[in-house]
Amino acid sequence: MNDFNEKLSSTPSYILAVETSCDETSVAVVKDGREVLSNLISSQIETHKAFGGVVPEVASRKHVEVITLMLEQAIEQSGIRPRDLSAIAVTQGPGLVGALLVGIVAAKTMAMALGKPLIGTHHIAGHIYANRLTHELQYPAMALVVSGGHTELVHMESEGKFKLIGRTRDDAVGEAYDKVARALGCPYPGGPHVDRMAAEAEQAVPLPRVWLEADSYDFSLSGLKSAVLNVLNQAKMRGETLEPSVVARGFQEAVVEVLVEKAVRAVREYGSRQLLLCGGVAANRGLRSALQERCAKEGLELLIPPMEYCTDNAAMIGAAAYLKWQRGEISEFDAKADPGLSLEAWSVQSL
Repeated sequence: MNDFNEKLSSTPSYILAVETSCDETSVAVVKDGREVLSNLISSQIETHKAFGGVVPEVASRKHVEVITLMLEQAIEQSGIRPRDLSAIAVTQGPGLVGALLVGIVAAKTMAMALGKPLIGTHHIAGHIYANRLTHELQYPAMALVVSGGHTELVHMESEGKFKLIGRTRDDAVGEAYDKVARALGCPYPGGPHVDRMAAEAEQAVPLPRVWLEADSYDFSLSGLKSAVLNVLNQAKMRGETLEPSVVARGFQEAVVEVLVEKAVRAVREYGSRQLLLCGGVAANRGLRSALQERCAKEGLELLIPPMEYCTDNAAMIGAAAYLKWQRGEISEFDAKADPGLSLEAWSVQSL
């Protein structure tokens, strides 16, 4: 291991990364886990709009259609010759099993053809280490992960060591946003529409804050979603016209307040030096603004990735895979897609 680390420190590493966990196909080349040489993303939003949400079988087929060309283009744009790549990284889980499988087969094929190591990578570790593409991380750190399928608080005592201290007990934040958006008549994906309407509203419908137990870092959003539906149904029965933006603001304020308060409390309790905002919902302007204001007031350092690294992308997978690469932790070629891959179990070994 020492010989490996000495060799690694003297030569740059170039990781080709593949991300196909849901409805974005992405391929990137990342140098030393920090410098993005290329990062291509093919979105399927227009395809899935007709269905009001992601259809797993359709997503898998769309990945198959574009993955080969994107691999070629990502390498070409990076300026790196294929033989100079150090390793091939791929999202192994969590995600849609069919979509994950497309990426894993493509990554294995590239790794075998080029004679390069394979690194199965955790999708949420990627979202967390997207922050490392633009910031210097300090430990211990706390990550607030908010996406379509995940709402979690993750404590990192040291680099690449993950401990889950809180998670959603039902709907994830992004999922709740899409369901509320649908009730308000917004097209898929609904989250950006709710965020926009909330920013435009001058008033907010009062909605409950779901805190759960006093010492809990878990989240619950299904009750809040039901409260929104109840408000809309009551207004309809009374024959009243309820402005959608007022409901959107009430919903967003209820979500954001709980996320911010629990994240700040976790930072204090665990002695974290930084709070990292991660995941697709990190692009939400209301959440970003509230966290920035609160962290400035509390004297806490808040890291938020640029918008292009918030949603699913392969550059973040390359950044996370570097944690494994620099320790010589590579995957076997019989690695399988794992929709339930544990973040804690994926943690790196010590140097």
